[in-house]
Amino acid sequence: MSFLSRNGFIETEEQEQARLAQAPDGSLNHYLSTLPVTIEEWPKDLLVELPWAPPHTGRPYRVVAVPIEFRGDALPEGVEEEPLPRKRHSGSWTCAVVYSNHPSYPVGGYRIVVPAAELARGRRIDLAGVSAQA
Repeated sequence: MSFLSRNGFIETEEQEQARLAQAPDGSLNHYLSTLPVTIEEWPKDLLVELPWAPPHTGRPYRVVAVPIEFRGDALPEGVEEEPLPRKRHSGSWTCAVVYSNHPSYPVGGYRIVVPAAELARGRRIDLAGVSAQA
């Protein structure tokens, strides 16, 4: 547990999971509440395979994206600062699709917006060993 979580500045993993689980059954957030966090670092410029498997999608798809630009969640009108504890993995990322077998998300500069909580539960793709095999 991080210093910020221990001192109540940021949600703990359990608090984030409980918050996401409150979303309606079948929603993306409810699905994400069932998955472990696998990427703790800032994901900008990483290759991340998104967790697009049933029940989130009708069939398993592989979509790999590179997070490019972060956008924080908007606060309600009249609220100037997020209350404590602050949400873990809040906001969303504009990502470039670099691999996809999903018919609606083509490769080649296609952009998608992905919640930070979804990226945090994706699988980091490491190309270090790939170039050695070529």
